[in-house]
Amino acid sequence: MKILTISDKVVDSIYSLSIQERFGDVDLVLSCGDLPFYYLEFIVSMLNVPLYYVFGNHDWGLEYTSAGRTKTSPGGCVNLDGRVVEEKGLLIAGLEGSMKYNRWGRHQYTEAEMRAKVWRMAPRLLANKVRRGRYVDILITHAPPYGVHDGQDLCHTGFKAFLTFMERFKPRYLIHGHQHLRYNLNGPVFTAYGATTVVNACGYRVIKI
Repeated sequence: MKILTISDKVVDSIYSLSIQERFGDVDLVLSCGDLPFYYLEFIVSMLNVPLYYVFGNHDWGLEYTSAGRTKTSPGGCVNLDGRVVEEKGLLIAGLEGSMKYNRWGRHQYTEAEMRAKVWRMAPRLLANKVRRGRYVDILITHAPPYGVHDGQDLCHTGFKAFLTFMERFKPRYLIHGHQHLRYNLNGPVFTAYGATTVVNACGYRVIKI
């Protein structure tokens, strides 16, 4: 399976009529947040494959159409926050948002709040283990795990709850956004943590499983 992962930045080569030529063979799209609805809708309509997403800390979950109407989600796409789904044989879970760093931003969480979100997913993950022999294949998040691809400021600090998730449920991949590589051109993109490969999807990455 070939997966297009996207996050944080509208990429010209994707938001283009040539998207079919470059990415027409992907089977699935996973979005890790901070992307406009129109971009996700363009991708899903042009590639005609499932697109799952989580919101980032700059997503308000609300956009206005040209007719002045409000939209709370991108058409044709599926919000994966707090959910575990099976898609084409892959078990995929999602957790939105970043570390809480101000009082008014949406999709921000304390460490305790994110830990609670993880454990609310546990019954479905345990059921997967019984039925499928594994808990989950891919976890998509907006923020990175603590100490892996994260930053030093509070906004970009990763979640320790994601370390616990990887240690306990052993996904093959944890794919995140949030940490823009333009601020650190030599920043890591792929990092192994136990049985999991952590991937920084800022801009886009293509993963083959």
